[in-house]
Amino acid sequence: MNSRYDSYCGLYCGACEICLMNEIDKIEVKAKEWDMKLSEVKCFGCKTNQNSIYCIDCDIKQCAEAKSVDYCLECNEFPCAKIMDFRNDKYPHHSIVLSNLKTIKEKGLNNWLIEQEKRWKCPKCGVRFTWYDEVCKICGETLFNCEQEEKELEI
Repeated sequence: MNSRYDSYCGLYCGACEICLMNEIDKIEVKAKEWDMKLSEVKCFGCKTNQNSIYCIDCDIKQCAEAKSVDYCLECNEFPCAKIMDFRNDKYPHHSIVLSNLKTIKEKGLNNWLIEQEKRWKCPKCGVRFTWYDEVCKICGETLFNCEQEEKELEI
């Protein structure tokens, strides 16, 4: 199955560890490491038919699909309580969604995807990394992860 990296809420699924592990056929190792069933961690992105346990029952996804919108920003109620609660929850990788949606609106999906692909690759060796990686697993370069990004958004 091909992955799809855009989501209704503005997350970039290409930086999700589960999505990456599925793509490089390492998900069985992760499922065992996390003591989870393989079916719980099978995912190829929010907008595919194969979602992990974390995304399968997402109320934002269900809402967007019910309203037939591709992105929350297309909804008349945007920004609603659902997206604001998601953006402001305890998970740093959620904090960027409003900014990402704004960029999608201003620059278009393809340009945003290109920017995100570059953003989530090690600046030194070009290997993909995920939201919470601090150091590149290949070259040891310090990475700008979502926790650091969230701090900059709060400024």
